[in-house]
Amino acid sequence: MILDKAVAVLKKDALTAIRYRNGFVLSAISPALQLATFYYLSRAVGPQFRPEGMSYFLFLLVGTGFYSFLLTGMYGFLRSIQEAQQAGTLEVLLTTSTRPMVLLLLNAISAFANAFVQLLIYAVLGVVLFSPDVQPNIVGLTLIFAFSLLSAVAIGIVAAGLQVSIQKGSTVLWALGSSSWLLAGTLFPVSALPPAVRVLSTLLPLTHSLTGMRLAISQSLTSPALRSEIEILLLFAFVLLPASLLFFSWTVRRAQLLGTLSFY
Repeated sequence: MILDKAVAVLKKDALTAIRYRNGFVLSAISPALQLATFYYLSRAVGPQFRPEGMSYFLFLLVGTGFYSFLLTGMYGFLRSIQEAQQAGTLEVLLTTSTRPMVLLLLNAISAFANAFVQLLIYAVLGVVLFSPDVQPNIVGLTLIFAFSLLSAVAIGIVAAGLQVSIQKGSTVLWALGSSSWLLAGTLFPVSALPPAVRVLSTLLPLTHSLTGMRLAISQSLTSPALRSEIEILLLFAFVLLPASLLFFSWTVRRAQLLGTLSFY
């Protein structure tokens, strides 16, 4: 039943993307232009700069691509609530036979699917055109991707809950995205940060997602550093996901009791 609903949502969004072809074409061209920018930037920096043991281009490719994918997915949860609030349909949707959490997840699926397609285009173009000698650790990549995705889902659910409760979900994600862009190591290694700031960086799941993904590209699964990042991300997912589900359910029940579901 849930699978049928998920397929229906993805089909609807695919038809919408096909209808607006210009947007689809631009979303394919944009990664190519960004990759070209990073390629020439890495050439300007020089081959001697190898953050975390890899070329600077590959460092940027992983940092910006995976960061954008995770952040876009988080915003998918928030947008599904905001759009329902703006349309005045949130209260109706949350009183249907489908549980609120299931509705939220179904509406966020398309955001992750669209972001994944863009990430795939971005990564394939980057590797094929500029780093053809890359030999990633598939098992490590899969584990890092899966646990990072679960952590991103948890953060997105918390943002959706805050939007239902106090209409400030976008502020929270903006603060997280802005701080993570600096602290998580998207454009430069975390080791370049001051020691005190580096401690804050370790508290962000995105930091470990980007570090783990880079390690999975260059190291085997037996690497202590890679295994440590996998374990940290697993811990984040194990703690954040159940807590976010409880938080969202509580905010919905509270808003229903107070009659504030339709507030925006």
